[in-house]
Amino acid sequence: MRSKKMTGGLEKAPHRSLLYASGLSKEEMDRPLIGVCNAQNDIIPGHVHLDTIAEAVKTGIRIAGGTPMEFPAIGVCDGLAMNHEGMKMSLPSREIIADSVEIMATAHPFDAIVCIPNCDKIVPGMLMAILRLNIPAVIISGGPMLAGRKKTADLINVFEGVGKVKAGTMTEDELENFAQTACPTCGSCAGMFTANSMNCLSESIGLALPGNGTIPAVMSARVRLAKQAGMQVMEMLEKDIKPRDIVTEKSVHNAVTMDMALGCSTNTTLHLPALFAEAGLDLSLEMFNEISKKTPNLCKLSPAGPHYMEDLQEAGGIPGVMSELVKRDLLNLDVMTVTGKTLGENLKDLDAKVTNNDIVRPIDKPYSEEGGIAILYGNIAPEGCCVKQSAVAPEMMKSTGTAKVFNSEEEGIEAILGGKIVSGDVVVILYEGPKGGPGMREMLSPTSAISGMGLGESVALLTDGRFSGGTRGAAIGHISPEAAAGGPCGLIRNGDTLEIDIPARSINLVVDDAELEERKKNHTPVVKEIKSPFLRRYAKLVTSASRGAVYEK
Repeated sequence: MRSKKMTGGLEKAPHRSLLYASGLSKEEMDRPLIGVCNAQNDIIPGHVHLDTIAEAVKTGIRIAGGTPMEFPAIGVCDGLAMNHEGMKMSLPSREIIADSVEIMATAHPFDAIVCIPNCDKIVPGMLMAILRLNIPAVIISGGPMLAGRKKTADLINVFEGVGKVKAGTMTEDELENFAQTACPTCGSCAGMFTANSMNCLSESIGLALPGNGTIPAVMSARVRLAKQAGMQVMEMLEKDIKPRDIVTEKSVHNAVTMDMALGCSTNTTLHLPALFAEAGLDLSLEMFNEISKKTPNLCKLSPAGPHYMEDLQEAGGIPGVMSELVKRDLLNLDVMTVTGKTLGENLKDLDAKVTNNDIVRPIDKPYSEEGGIAILYGNIAPEGCCVKQSAVAPEMMKSTGTAKVFNSEEEGIEAILGGKIVSGDVVVILYEGPKGGPGMREMLSPTSAISGMGLGESVALLTDGRFSGGTRGAAIGHISPEAAAGGPCGLIRNGDTLEIDIPARSINLVVDDAELEERKKNHTPVVKEIKSPFLRRYAKLVTSASRGAVYEK
């Protein structure tokens, strides 16, 4: 056992002495030592209940003959960090989480590990870590929040309420009352936002048990699943099934296919390449386009439509969606999963099927024949940019607009809420990329304000930053290369015309090449003062969004 590096033999008597001091018995040290990484904190609604999940996991480990050893992980709530300097810390926290799990599981050589995340950067950070460590591992999330206001509301509606107050269609008191009921339980926010996207994709990849993505946080079934995860990691240890046995090129294909069918967050175009890179696998942005063009979009969960995660669970969950994709042979069924069985065997054992075709459309009657995400290219985005096309109004799928350019999120939101943006404008927010932000802030406040003020079907927003999974509308992000790296998006000027054609996968500044070259000669990227030592290091090391915003290797 790997843990014998720490507990076995004469030379490790001092180590055993320290473990005795921690309260472990000799019998516990003789069993496999299983790390339990728990991201519980009292700040994030998706994490406040994770101690319950952790206790269930540890129970499962003990039932199966192991010794659980719990340790913590940090976590940023993107909703609470939104629209202030705290959001600069969110994406960088992914790397810190991955590094810290690697540190803990290497310094204390566990035989296997169970990771308990729930929210946006915590899930991919832990996935990156277990692929890096490549010891038997299971991911078990805390589960999604229930929807509010009799299954008609979630956090995004509250963000959009700010724009409604500014537009005079809602009072401040009404918004405050709404805020108290829109998020009624613990759990990751109720729609197909980034946290739930990554929890569903963890299940789709095979690194989490069936049900991981969709069983609500408040359900007893979530606790039972956590116990099963603890028992299952012991079976994986016995059978020597490791994460890189599960994550293969076929798994990459399955993950992106499910991403497109579910209509997941655009942040998956950052996180999937980052985690697969830890397994030595390449996932290019163009692969998202290739798979999107042949994968129908079967779900429209909030923000794209009226349904929530609890609805998807009741309609058959992730296995149900997979059962539809299988009808067109769109999934690789022979891939291994944490159950110790192949994906195909899992679907057969579960008798996977869709039980509500209003929530999960049949494969022959999809919302669209293309997937939820599109990658666009053009003279301002030669390395690409992304949009959640399943959440774009039909009239905005192909549009031409007038650029209004801002060099920070704060400038952009001030103009939007100040009534300076009108129908036909294209809001361009630059210097918010991985290096330029630094930290690549999410633009949920600007996009929500646009929607709340009734401009969602006539105003586009472009940025080298990124968007919340809860963003709806013609919100095009991750423009690469970013402005701070000298990308041509930095050459956009107020009054320029921008052409957006999502079906054709193109985005272009309507300026001739000679004019662009002249602008380039006279252009110096904006350089922001970075006060945080951590963010200075991050800005120096981080790569382009087109490469997943990972560190240079």
